[in-house]
Amino acid sequence: MNDGIVIIPTYNEIENIETIVRAVFSLHKTFDVLVVDDNSPDHTADKVIALQEEFKDRLHLEKRHKKSGLGTAYVHGFHWALARHYQYFFEMDADFSHNPNDLEKLYNACHLGEADVAIGSRYVTGVNVVNWPLSRVLMSYFASVYVKTITGMKIHDATAGFICYKRTVLEQINIDRIKFIGYAFQIEMKYRAYAKGFHLAEVPIIFTDRTKGQSKMSNAIIKEAVFGVISLRIRKFFNQL
Repeated sequence: MNDGIVIIPTYNEIENIETIVRAVFSLHKTFDVLVVDDNSPDHTADKVIALQEEFKDRLHLEKRHKKSGLGTAYVHGFHWALARHYQYFFEMDADFSHNPNDLEKLYNACHLGEADVAIGSRYVTGVNVVNWPLSRVLMSYFASVYVKTITGMKIHDATAGFICYKRTVLEQINIDRIKFIGYAFQIEMKYRAYAKGFHLAEVPIIFTDRTKGQSKMSNAIIKEAVFGVISLRIRKFFNQL
């Protein structure tokens, strides 16, 4: 029985999904995988269904009716996994920007170490980003500095999306009250855990930008993150998280 599940949200990831699933299942440490697909027009879900014949009881699929945002996809996946036996819950992108080999490092930080939340960090040992233009590196880096300043969280990569949560974290932070759906979701999850007194630990990784498929970044997502941080701090001040 596997104690960890990797949740992978997808929208038009037909070029990546089979390779990323096989990469996870090739690891020495065994993980289950849950793909949460937002009814991808490129039939990503159909590819997952075909792979389920090969990976029975390890590869799972939740298909939603429409594209509804990264945050709601993860919350959907968390609820599905919490209803089962899993103790460790991983967020990971489908596009290999997160190296599946690093899943074991995140797992060990929670299972063997003292972390309640293990964050695959691009900035804890410098700037470890490959294939991003300088403008995006600077935007991401200073976004984390901004988040640290506003929230008080002592982490270097607040917007990171490669994470392991212990079960007790998801049970206590009230994921049904998560407000944000874009990359601000990643900040809100960490801040809720921080506000509850959980230990957040950063594990250094190398982030490599996707080579297949298209990024889901947009101006609306950036705006949500900028103003969302202030909203989180205000809600925390008034004990409304």
